[in-house]
Amino acid sequence: MSDSTFCARSCPDASASYCASCDLLVGLDGLHVVAVDLAEDGLVVTVESPPGPTGCRACGVLATSHGRREHALVDVPAFGRPVQLIWRKRTWTCGEPACSIWGFTEVDDEVALARARLSTRARWWAIGQLRREHASVAGLARQLGVSWRTLWTSIAPLLAVLAADETRFADVAALGVDEHVWHHVDPRRRGPKELTGMVDLTRDQDGRVHARLLDLVPGRSGRVYADWLEERGEAFRAGVQVATLDPFHGYKNAIDDKLEDATSVVDPFHVVKLGTAALDDVRRRVQQETTGHRGRSGDPLYGIRTTLRAGAENLTDRQLTRLEAAFAAHPEHDQVAVAWQCAQQLRSIYHQPTPAAGRAVAEKVLASFASCPIPEVARLGRTLRQWRTQLLAYFDTGGASNGGTEAINGLIELHRRIARGFRNRANYRLRMLLVGGGLRHPRLA
Repeated sequence: MSDSTFCARSCPDASASYCASCDLLVGLDGLHVVAVDLAEDGLVVTVESPPGPTGCRACGVLATSHGRREHALVDVPAFGRPVQLIWRKRTWTCGEPACSIWGFTEVDDEVALARARLSTRARWWAIGQLRREHASVAGLARQLGVSWRTLWTSIAPLLAVLAADETRFADVAALGVDEHVWHHVDPRRRGPKELTGMVDLTRDQDGRVHARLLDLVPGRSGRVYADWLEERGEAFRAGVQVATLDPFHGYKNAIDDKLEDATSVVDPFHVVKLGTAALDDVRRRVQQETTGHRGRSGDPLYGIRTTLRAGAENLTDRQLTRLEAAFAAHPEHDQVAVAWQCAQQLRSIYHQPTPAAGRAVAEKVLASFASCPIPEVARLGRTLRQWRTQLLAYFDTGGASNGGTEAINGLIELHRRIARGFRNRANYRLRMLLVGGGLRHPRLA
């Protein structure tokens, strides 16, 4: 189609000089399609608003049409091809000599901002693809027919505005915290390797947790977490009722200092991990003491190293037989057998049918492990006693955990791999807030 007259003749649904079917297909309210052409690099769609009287923006006097000016935009891909949108903007002149405005041009932020390279819907389409479809910026740039830099500089300001909106921190009743490594190079080149992430773990009316990343700040320390909590304000801190964390005293000190009214809960996964780590330490020590070397193929304890980490209820008869044979292979292996039973007992805390039963097992663990003659188990018992209050709080908070925080960390790791790493921490923060659900906007619902 080369002009609107041809479009009107060829489309049965044409109204006046515009084609209603074409307008419906393109879907830009207030604009009509006047031409569609095929270029080497994709489709070129020309649109315009219908003529009509317009008042001056400054004084309201009826303005005089001064023709149209074309604004080339990159729009959402269509039918597997990039789309260039040519917006024929109307221009006017004001006939009032005393008016401060001599001329002005048609503006519609829903179509595109002034001097923008991408249309508004293309920017939000790209943001939605990053958020929901786990796309890469480079891949979206190829679909749009632009460079990585053009796309990112078009969407980053939108993300920055959403990230600066303090209302997204409202109504947080459960707060999780964890750290992760965002790069593995010299920290003098990119700043600290570790970041601390805060996650909203508030339950909905059905009791389900929809984890939402709230922020990423550089560093891993109690001071970093405490400063972030202080910045959020008294209203935010007063609303937090449950604070989950890994067994790291830095975060615990920040919670005790800034979230005095919140119940802190140590994450069950990391409690069980402590037991598994103690079991591994016992196995390695006994291996060295009985053989004089690290585990090798054919060594009884080396052959069951992975089986020891599994839950007893998940083991097959064959695996249980292998465990019993390895324990009986040497008298010193009894220490490994005892450590395995202790690790299984610790794990069973979170697999009891009722909270009361789970608490009873936890109390038994706290009372007995510290006096165990096996040094690794005794050390585990002393560690658990230091976290007694946070461990037992699990049963008072309906099973609060840092599972949602770990899920967000999984998303972060996924998108870091998709992007093949990040060099700019500000870009990293914006991308992860987006994919972690930390940015709120009707278009992201």
